[in-house]
Amino acid sequence: MDNKKSNLIPWLIVFMAFLATALSFLDRQVLSITIIRIKEEFHVSDVEYGFINTAFLISYAIMFTGGGILIDKYGSRLGLAFSVGLWSIATMLHGLANNVFQFGFFRFILGLGEGGAFPGAIKAVVEWVPKKRQSLANGIAIGGSAIGAVVAPPLCVYLIHQTGWRGVFLTTGIIGVIWVIVWLLFPKNNGGKKQISEKSEAPVQKPAMPKFFDILKIKEVWVFILVRFLLDPIFYFYMFWIPKYLNEARGDSLDTIGQLFWIPFLALGISNIFGGYLSDEVYKKTGSLNYARKIIMGIAAFLTTAALLVKYAPTSEMAILFITIAVFAHGLWITNYITSISDMFGKSITSTVIGLSGTAGALSALVLNPVMGVIITRFSYDPIWVYSGIMYSVAFIGFILFIPKIKLLAQFT
Repeated sequence: MDNKKSNLIPWLIVFMAFLATALSFLDRQVLSITIIRIKEEFHVSDVEYGFINTAFLISYAIMFTGGGILIDKYGSRLGLAFSVGLWSIATMLHGLANNVFQFGFFRFILGLGEGGAFPGAIKAVVEWVPKKRQSLANGIAIGGSAIGAVVAPPLCVYLIHQTGWRGVFLTTGIIGVIWVIVWLLFPKNNGGKKQISEKSEAPVQKPAMPKFFDILKIKEVWVFILVRFLLDPIFYFYMFWIPKYLNEARGDSLDTIGQLFWIPFLALGISNIFGGYLSDEVYKKTGSLNYARKIIMGIAAFLTTAALLVKYAPTSEMAILFITIAVFAHGLWITNYITSISDMFGKSITSTVIGLSGTAGALSALVLNPVMGVIITRFSYDPIWVYSGIMYSVAFIGFILFIPKIKLLAQFT
């Protein structure tokens, strides 16, 4: 019984990480839906709304790295509890806001908390799940974000009708607080000072965590940072610009957009998990982490070329199909990209490297989203679809050249 219980706990931890990333996307999307009512009450302009969102992106970018460092130091148990607790409190505080400054300030706090979501989720996987199942576990953990994105619109609309817009923030924040209480009921893991070898039950000493500036001297760290810097703006484009594209370029109504826009994100959640499962199966058959991760990333890079076909789609439904293929491919890619980080850096600095790369992606999106707006205004959406369709392949070629073999680096063994 004890053995069955010990085998079940890691997957319960993974499920809790899944819920945490789902809550992170749910809580960040609540404002984008409730703003329709908030603007009516407080007359928030589009420019002011932009500044409110910028406050989130700035703190999120900062704490992606900061949260990763702290979680590597204190572990996923305390790190995720603090992160989810902080952003849940910030979410509830949104329900008390009465002006633009207050919304912006609470949005900034939300970003500080959410910056630790993904580094913490992946750290939990690394601490609890054996290497042969880590890719699947990572896919489940980060797949929650896609489910959060799918659930957010209908849930928020329902809650607005039942409780008003202030009640939406209060309800989703309380859900996060409940998550923290349940999370802290789980036992402490062995990801602190000692870890258990997969080949032996004997405890082995955990490698010392390098200093932050020593981490920045590792070439492979910069490869992962550059990949996120190049590719994250594409995913943010899918999140923020597709409804506008369907409305302006294809003349679709809001009702039609609502019927179509959730489909790519459902595909993303499925591919996060499926990409992890496939990678683990390749690893079991070949015994090579390098093949297991790169084969799936290569397939993903090829599938993202579907974005090149969007502008030629005769109908909106066909355009969404191509977009869905590209977003599905992103799910395959990001699961194996993140797992590759844990493969190479082990338990010592995985969250830090994930944080650094996430910060790079957020900063890139922060800078390039306005640039996308200029390109779309002066030209069309076509250059963005071209970039989206070729850049994963470019990044994959660079990844192969600069990281010829995915394996645990010597200093982390």
